Amino acid sequence: MNKFLINTILIFLIILFLSGQAVYAATPKLVNTLSDAFEEIKEWIIKISTPAAAVAVCSGALMKKFSFGDEEKIRIGKKLITGSLFSYAFILVADLVISAIQSLIG
Repeated sequence: MNKFLINTILIFLIILFLSGQAVYAATPKLVNTLSDAFEEIKEWIIKISTPAAAVAVCSGALMKKFSFGDEEKIRIGKKLITGSLFSYAFILVADLVISAIQSLIG
């Protein structure tokens, strides 16, 4: 009886020790790495999109300015300006939505 009790306690302690590694609710390293990678990609897109939108708007404005009355160039310049502004606004709204979702989750 005494040997049975010692074996049972020993088995219980071994199970408790081995399952102690999985009890903690930590995120795996791969998930942290992927989260950090997506965060860096998001920041990189925001940093790149600002000058890209500025260049596109300036190009459209210069195209309109130096069109010399050509209706086609004026129309293309207006499309370039509006398209770049809408694209930049879409990127900023997507960043805002992602940030809101992240604040709700974590």
